[in-house]
Amino acid sequence: MRLSLILPLIQAAVATRPFLNEPDTGIEDVLGDTPAGSLPDLKQIVGLPDFDWAARHYLNGSSYTYYRNGAAGEWSYRNNLEAYGRFRFRPRMMVDVTNIESTLSTSILGYNFSAPFYISPCARAGLAHSDAEKNFVKAAYEEDILYIPSLYASLSVDEIAAAKPTNGTQTIFQQVYLNSNDTATKELFDHAEQLGSKAIVFTVDSAATGNRQRASRYGVGSANTDYTYITWDYYKKLQSFTKLPVVLKGIQSVEDVKLAIEHGAPAVILSNHGGRQLDSTPSPLEVALEIYEEDPTIFQKIEIYADGGIRYGADVLKLLALGVKAVGLGRPFMFANVYGVDGVKHAIQLLKHEIAIDAANLGVSDLKKIDTSYIKWTNNGWFS
Repeated sequence: MRLSLILPLIQAAVATRPFLNEPDTGIEDVLGDTPAGSLPDLKQIVGLPDFDWAARHYLNGSSYTYYRNGAAGEWSYRNNLEAYGRFRFRPRMMVDVTNIESTLSTSILGYNFSAPFYISPCARAGLAHSDAEKNFVKAAYEEDILYIPSLYASLSVDEIAAAKPTNGTQTIFQQVYLNSNDTATKELFDHAEQLGSKAIVFTVDSAATGNRQRASRYGVGSANTDYTYITWDYYKKLQSFTKLPVVLKGIQSVEDVKLAIEHGAPAVILSNHGGRQLDSTPSPLEVALEIYEEDPTIFQKIEIYADGGIRYGADVLKLLALGVKAVGLGRPFMFANVYGVDGVKHAIQLLKHEIAIDAANLGVSDLKKIDTSYIKWTNNGWFS
């Protein structure tokens, strides 16, 4: 039977098999007796998926579900997590990797950071910790990474801005949802600029409410309940409302990346809203691969970031190899926030360490020189 015929059957079988929310790395054996409503020692959290496990045991059902839920049958949620495992590395040996940690730094829209990842916009951090988004501000500053607060944060934009250090050195972008009220939009943009935000991140993948059935059962459904007017003409108008760069979050096809370039977008974020809006949407890795296969030079024409399903340093490397500039993580940091600022910092440190050691084991001496030669992309990795 031809590969083109049997591949969809294999993918369908994989999509319907039992799904583990986090991998079995022994956490249940070692920490399984942790009482509900309590947390294991932070030192026992050894990877980002552990924070999901800890949060599920600590938070009440509705709070955990608000962070965890996906759209419809949650195929896109699980595919976001599983897509990275379908592609294999091609490690190179006998390479001097001793300076790899010094190469993790990157720039995002011209602003320098210590690592090629950032804290993605996620709403209602107060469900996990009383200090809510303040913990993200502080941890991002101390670890020198970007934080993008959500417009639907537990704290106001003013409270989040007030949590920044008074020396004025922290860079924060502001995520927004918008409607047809141009006056309110201009005021929001002006206020974000006055508070020191360096960019606007406009979420464009929420033109309608998400079909979040798990969330509905717990009464924590989508914040957006109306059909929203989002077009390229509207984006052009938005650009005239502010001097700040307006990044488009939620792009899911190479066609829309090309249109973003045509319309002067400074950057796009490949994202399917964490699998929370429309089920059967592609993972950001799949979109990045589509872009690369269409035209690798697109990654030089616009800054492209990716957000969704990233849990390991190896996941980050696969996106960077295609040409993605930086990657965003949402749920892992929301779950880490049950430990407060120390938990968020620990999550950042774990990912930095994983990126470095995974790159070293891959034979990458300089993270800025990673490319597609280090990954086997053919046949979606199903046949090696």
